[in-house]
Amino acid sequence: MSDLAIAAATRVLARNWRGSYTVPAAGLYPHQWSWDSAFIAIGLRHISPRRAQQELDTIFSAQWGDGRLPQIVFNPRLDVQYSPGAAFWRSDLIPNSPPVPTSGLIQPPNHALAALLVHQADPEASDRRRFLPRAYDRLRAWHGYLARRRTAASGLVHVVHPWESGMDNSPYWDAPLAAIGDTFGEDIPRPDLDHADASHRPSNAEYGKYLSLAARYRDHDCDDRDDGHPFVLEDPAVNALYARSEWALGQIAELLGHDPAPHVERARAITASLGSLWVPELGCYVARDVVSGQLQRFRTVSGVAPLLIPDLPHTAELLATLEGEHFALGRAALVPSHDLTAPTFDSARYWRGPSWFNTAWLIAEALHERGFAEEARGLASRMADLGLEHDFPEYVDPHSGEPRGTLRFSWTAALSLDLYERLHTRGETL
Repeated sequence: MSDLAIAAATRVLARNWRGSYTVPAAGLYPHQWSWDSAFIAIGLRHISPRRAQQELDTIFSAQWGDGRLPQIVFNPRLDVQYSPGAAFWRSDLIPNSPPVPTSGLIQPPNHALAALLVHQADPEASDRRRFLPRAYDRLRAWHGYLARRRTAASGLVHVVHPWESGMDNSPYWDAPLAAIGDTFGEDIPRPDLDHADASHRPSNAEYGKYLSLAARYRDHDCDDRDDGHPFVLEDPAVNALYARSEWALGQIAELLGHDPAPHVERARAITASLGSLWVPELGCYVARDVVSGQLQRFRTVSGVAPLLIPDLPHTAELLATLEGEHFALGRAALVPSHDLTAPTFDSARYWRGPSWFNTAWLIAEALHERGFAEEARGLASRMADLGLEHDFPEYVDPHSGEPRGTLRFSWTAALSLDLYERLHTRGETL
């Protein structure tokens, strides 16, 4: 990543900054997204540690009374530019909601990992602002919500909507969504198509199910007590990030003089529970539909993301899966979101094949930690090259590297910058 690319990535983050947080992309995503902000903060810390702290503080300030961090914090002035917006969610009418308008759903818990890295970027400034103690209280409440309200006998966290996984139209959700008869109706608002090609986005049929599920969750006050909720899935990447963030929370606890043992124990328990999602013949983890009890037997990037967890079993098998024909690590553009050989693969459509920069960051960091420094640096270099060449796209075609989705995407710029600074400049590890 040259000085030119660093400057270009910095311009994207400056363009998308909104005074206290960063939007994922102007136009298509005009609000603050939860896991986006955590990824963005990881890159922002190299430009301005203070701004990275503010990014996380802003999402923490929208925390619900039950501890959840919401998927979206809305800018009410731009509500018509995104669907479903604040008017759909009506969060002000829901108990435990914050004073700002938000979605009731959540996103993957990568926030503790981000908070630790942001602190490490400038510990003295972090200590002066008491960023870490403030973040620790919020993060304990967030993880407490996941433990109390989203974890059942399996020991794994479940999602109640495809959006909560961050991987909206993954093949994992095909059968569970097909089993749901309800849809939102014929009038499906799609302001996203004003900013992105319809062939790159989820279909109207998928959006009908998405909105129907969201409305049901909203109408039950987002209380997680709807025993008949038709979509309940255990996703490997969500649980991998939960485990990894518990390890990070343990490190934060040590830095603050607290006992890290509860966080370490929870991280190990989640890792052990992930074993129930391992499918040896696929060489990766898969999702489980809690409603039907069925494993969703697809190879996706979510199923290799657990490589990021320390002391994970099956590391060798996951590496073999990444390097083989299904993900073609080192030959494909970044890391495809879905098995290149599968009949459900689509090189253009969202999470059904295209390569994303945030999941490439997860894999690059996992490779680096396991001693595959050359492979990690190669993936980091390809991220930077593709980002600069195509104006930091949302995702890319895994065969050609051509841009898909929207451009000047914040986490693409932030994470490309982060990997360059860490793997090429200082060789830092998490």
